[in-house]
This record gives sequence, C-alpha cells and structure tokens, in this order.
Amino acid sequence: MIPAKGYAIPKKGELLSPFTFQRREVGPKDVLIDIHYCGICHSDVHNVKDEWGKAIYPMVPGHEIVGIVEKVGDKVTQFKVGDKVGVGCLVDSCRACTSCHQHLEQYCEKGYVLTYNSIEKDGKTPTFGGYSNCIVVDEAFTLKIPDNLPLAQAAPLLCAGITTYSPLKFWKARSYAFGKNQICPQ
Repeated sequence: MIPAKGYAIPKKGELLSPFTFQRREVGPKDVLIDIHYCGICHSDVHNVKDEWGKAIYPMVPGHEIVGIVEKVGDKVTQFKVGDKVGVGCLVDSCRACTSCHQHLEQYCEKGYVLTYNSIEKDGKTPTFGGYSNCIVVDEAFTLKIPDNLPLAQAAPLLCAGITTYSPLKFWKARSYAFGKNQICPQ
C-alpha cells in the first residue's frame, strides 16, 4: 500500500481536517500521480454536506486533479514518469458494456466508479479524491495535460471546463458576431 495524506471530512457536519490513509499499489495499467493542484467544485460542497445522499465518510473530496506521473505500471502505454496529467470525476467502469465500448463510461450499465465518495470495483474500498498528495488511477481514466498549459490553470478544466465545452461541441455551437444595432436572430 502507498501511504497518502490529505484533507477529509471525518463525518457529516464536520470540517476538513488532516487525514492519513492508504492508496492501492500501482497495478499493471495504473499510474501514480503526485498531485500538484486540485480544483474546488460546488459538487464537492454538495457531497461533503451529504445533500445528494449516500455520502461515504471519511470523505476526501476533489475531482479536478492535476499533477505529475511519479510511477507507471508495467503495461502502461500512454504515460511515462514526468508527464503532466489530470483526472476528472470518473476513475473506473466495467469497460465491457455497450456504453463503455462507445467511450461513454459515464453511462456504464454496471456502474461507474467516481473519483471520491464511491466504492472501487472490489465492492469494499472507498475512493478518496484529490484533496491529497497522490492518487493511483488506471491510465484509461487519466488525461495528458499539454506542456504549454500550466497545471494550476488546467485543474478546473477537468470539471467546469468540460461541463461547458462538451455540450457546445456536441451541438456544434459556433460563434456569432452581432453588428451594431443588430438584434439576436429568431
């Protein structure tokens, strides 16, 4: 096991406090990420207050994670030590259902695994998020961060950024320039 430290909500109604815990060992397809930044999303607030129900305490929030790859499993093909990477709100899925085969893991028919406040596929291990110093994630749920994008600016893109970008891309939204005294087209 990999010793980790972070900040957790011990139980409902309490405040973030220092927390030590164990991350799983790096498996064949995993990357160990040294976390440099983690965005703060309003979803974190909802979860720590158990406003959506099903909160798992202690809870280490954070799903806008960026950092540097510290170690890779022996079957990792997409990343190497030293790469700038990010992790969003999902860290696993069944990878066998129709949705997963269509790269729509968020609709996994057997249940996806969230970065935090979720249970690993083993059915017993809680997931802990990015308000911590490191995380172990399968390479399939890890994203390459371009070298020219500062990590501090990349973190919020992993939730707020993709939340707004995705529907614009899906619906093929285009810019529209309005001229002087022009009203919005009907």
